[in-house]
Amino acid sequence: MGSPTKRNGPLAGVRVIDLTTMVMGPYCTQIIADMGADVIKIEPPDGDGTRYISIGPSPTMGGVFANVNRGKRSVVLDLQTDTGREALRRLIEGADVFIHTMRAKAIAKLGFAYADVAAIKPDIVYTNAYGYSRRGPDRDLPAYDDTIQAECGLTAVQQMLTGEASYVGSIIADKVAGLTALYATVMALFHRERTGEGQEVEVGMFETMASFMLVEHANGAMFSPPLSKAHYPRAVARNRRPYRTKDGHISALIYNDKMWAKFVDAVKPSWAGPELATLQQRARQIDRVYGLLAETFLERTTAEWLELLRSLGIPAAPLRTPDELFDNAHLNAVGFFETVDSEYGPVRFPGVPTWFSRTPGRVAGPAPELGIHTRQILDEAGMGMGAAAAAR
Repeated sequence: MGSPTKRNGPLAGVRVIDLTTMVMGPYCTQIIADMGADVIKIEPPDGDGTRYISIGPSPTMGGVFANVNRGKRSVVLDLQTDTGREALRRLIEGADVFIHTMRAKAIAKLGFAYADVAAIKPDIVYTNAYGYSRRGPDRDLPAYDDTIQAECGLTAVQQMLTGEASYVGSIIADKVAGLTALYATVMALFHRERTGEGQEVEVGMFETMASFMLVEHANGAMFSPPLSKAHYPRAVARNRRPYRTKDGHISALIYNDKMWAKFVDAVKPSWAGPELATLQQRARQIDRVYGLLAETFLERTTAEWLELLRSLGIPAAPLRTPDELFDNAHLNAVGFFETVDSEYGPVRFPGVPTWFSRTPGRVAGPAPELGIHTRQILDEAGMGMGAAAAAR
């Protein structure tokens, strides 16, 4: 297979040792790989569990795994053995970033806590991505997306909105925490670039989602004494939902005063009096406003509303399924999807959502088969074929 493919992107030349599993950590390192870094995924002999939990072309290549591990190189190391741990130490010598999603006690027991890794590579950027920060009493609790959605207040907000406690239809805690681990790691790399200093970074999924939820829901509860309960009324209004039309549904937000005036002038609803003329007035009775709008949207078709609202500069969109995104005209026009050849045939990945004029990222390649790069990477580190075999 030779040496790793030369990559472009703002993180080209960065090497990452990736001991993450499932989605939070792998999503972070997937983006790092797409941005040009060489991401070496360290897997146990049975592989990352995400290989097995979704639909894919083989039993070890589920779709979720294939997406969040694309472009990485897979090395199988049994870290319960001296040989596996020694191989990892050798790989750390050439790394810029070490990132893991183990609980603090588990990574320390293996001998790869920050102090251990920094003793090998003093300028390493070392990122811990946990369920709960190790500085708190819940540090040793296991965590998954569902439990963090519950604990951070998201399921309670869903209950305010719909009347029933529920999860949102996306593994949002995993993904938001993964993005947080990404920016924290890159910030530490930026500091190292300026000073030469490595450091330890910690990202807790619970703390991340508490921060995420309280952006708007902290509201009056931030002040002393509290001025309100911790919730943002517009977000949890019972009538806040896509509007039914004559033939379907539409999403629309008639928000500021300029938009409101244009809508009232064009549609002339009988209920639109001076008591609703300002954003402040509407905010105080937002659920009633949504209910009145819902009645009005029943009067026209989805296409008629889209044409009118867009002509007025009011945000409006049809409701799409995830399947429809693959044929979306806008996404296809901007080249959002990238097709990558793999041993299973072409794979159409959702691509890099950011754009750089000088150092653009791109889908780094297909996801690796379990351990396929073990011999190659250990050879690069000077450990030879024997070490590769023993490490497994």
